Amino acid sequence: MPELFREFRAGKLSAARFRRALQEASAAADRTSEAVLDTRREERAGFPEAIYGAGKTAAQIVRIFRNLLSANGKALATRCSLASLKALKKAVPDVRIHEHAGLAWLNKVSAPPRPGRAAILAAGTSDLPVAEEAAITLEFAGFPVSRFFDIGVAGIHRLMNRLDEIRTADVVIAVAGMEGALPSVVGGLVSAPVIAVPTSVGYGASFQGLAALLGMLNACSAGITVVNIDNGFGAAVAAVRILQVKKDDAVQEQDEGGIKRYRLDNFGEAREQTGGRNAPDRRG
Repeated sequence: MPELFREFRAGKLSAARFRRALQEASAAADRTSEAVLDTRREERAGFPEAIYGAGKTAAQIVRIFRNLLSANGKALATRCSLASLKALKKAVPDVRIHEHAGLAWLNKVSAPPRPGRAAILAAGTSDLPVAEEAAITLEFAGFPVSRFFDIGVAGIHRLMNRLDEIRTADVVIAVAGMEGALPSVVGGLVSAPVIAVPTSVGYGASFQGLAALLGMLNACSAGITVVNIDNGFGAAVAAVRILQVKKDDAVQEQDEGGIKRYRLDNFGEAREQTGGRNAPDRRG
C-alpha cells in the first residue's frame, strides 16, 4: 500500500486509478483464508462486526479476532468454547474473557461513556450466561449497564424491591426461561423500551426455550420487542440502536434558572425531564 501512495504523489496514478487500487488493496487486507471481514460495519450500522464462535475452530477465531482488532482497534467474540477462550488468551494476552458466557473481547479505542444506560434483568441464576452476553456487549459498545439478577416472577417482591432503580434506565433487557413471564410484567411497570430474551432454561415442556419465546411474543404488555432464544448479543445490539438515537428524543429550553431538560412523549408533546425516563410531569 505505501507504493500506491508514492506512485500517486509522483503523478504516475490518476485519482480514479488510485482510488480503485486503494479499495482493492483494502478489501484484500480484510480477507482471511476463511472469512471476509466487514471492517466498516460500525460506520453503517452503529455496531462493529462480531465473531460468532460456535462452529468455528479455535484457530479460526484467533485469526479473525486478531484481524478485527488490527482493523478496528476492538474485537468481540461470542459463544466461544473454553478451548477457544484459552487459545485467544494465549494469542492475545490482553483479551478479556467471561468463561460462563463464552465471551472474549478487547477494546483499545479510548472514548468516554456514551449517553444512556441499560438495565439488564435476569429472572434466575441459570439465565446469567445470556444476561451477561447482553451486558458485556453493551459495555463493549461504551454504554453504562446496571445488572439486576435473580428477580424472576416466582418471587415478585424481588423485582418490586428494585423497580425504582430499573425505572431510571433508558432501555431494559429482560432475560427469562421457563414460561418467560418476566418481560410482560416489566413491560407493564416501566415506560422505557423493553427487549425480551427467551432462554433455553426449563424442563421438558419448555422445548429448549420455545415456550418462553411464544409466551413473550404473546405478552399482554404491548410494545415489547422479542429476540431469538438465548440471543443476548442480538438484544444488546437492538438496545445500542435505541440508545444511539436517545439524543434525538430530547429538546432543551433555556430558563432563567438554567437549562431544563425535556423529553418528547408519544404524542410529540415536550415533558419536563427531572429524573429518569419515568419521572412525572411537573410543569405548572
